[in-house]
Amino acid sequence: MKGRSRPREKGFDLGKLRTFPIRERKHLVSIAKFAHLPPPIPGFRDFVESLPDIYGGRAFRTLVTRIVEARREEAPVAFALGAHVIKCGLSPLVIDLIERGVVTAVALNGAGAIHDYEVAAIGETSEDVAASLPEGRFGMVRETPEALDRAAREARERKIGFGRALGERILSERLPNAGLSILAQGAKKGIPVTVHVCVGADTVHVHPGTDGEALGWATLEDFRLLCAFVSGLDGGVWVNVGCAVVLPEVFLKAVAAAINLGFPLSRMTTADLDMIRQYRALTNVVERPPGTGISITGQHEILLPLLRQGVLAYLGDSR
Repeated sequence: MKGRSRPREKGFDLGKLRTFPIRERKHLVSIAKFAHLPPPIPGFRDFVESLPDIYGGRAFRTLVTRIVEARREEAPVAFALGAHVIKCGLSPLVIDLIERGVVTAVALNGAGAIHDYEVAAIGETSEDVAASLPEGRFGMVRETPEALDRAAREARERKIGFGRALGERILSERLPNAGLSILAQGAKKGIPVTVHVCVGADTVHVHPGTDGEALGWATLEDFRLLCAFVSGLDGGVWVNVGCAVVLPEVFLKAVAAAINLGFPLSRMTTADLDMIRQYRALTNVVERPPGTGISITGQHEILLPLLRQGVLAYLGDSR
């Protein structure tokens, strides 16, 4: 409104934020607790086919079948991951599916990129918000916002996506746990790992050094890359895992752009896997897009390992 002072003019100066080193922060998640990767289990295909052809059993078997069919036809398979999937220790599983050529693209929200970077950098992530918020320490570490800001600036300078820039930086800096970074492994394999930021939603955005122009450019470039990917999803599979709002919204806009430009998507399969059924994910991922929609409710740390074993059982051990 005219005449209203901006927050900085009232004395609210983000430049005065008190920050501290990330090593001083208490973390709830460490790589010591991450999932392990057993080899394909003999007879697991029999287990999948033993499931009842009703509700969840039918949905799980259909999803496994559609992913296998897509890869046999060299059609794309994408995982859209909420940050909680990384915090549940499932990065090794996603990376394994990337390395095997099953997952050909990954989409992350801003929080997912934050957790992925911190896993790579220090092997820990996820602060205790309830304890740190009253002390004014929530989100106030130095290293994470500095790293993401550098990546955003580099993305703008090099005219590449945010996810690729951050993944390549993790690799070039030889961070100690780069092998557990989805961003880094995507960059290494040359597959798109896009980062879709909702400005103001992530802890790094309060830091005064964050370049909003670079951040906006970098994440918009990733959205455009995602639109191009989605345009080729006819016969492919999109799996939303644990993201309730941002990635379902991003996906629907990409679908709209693809349809507007005349790309067919009637043979696309979409799936939503989450601990509870969320309106936006169910509507934007399962019900509204063309093709076949699947919804499966369950814990990420159980569903995704089962899904991996199911896919590997049908593709064969050679993959």
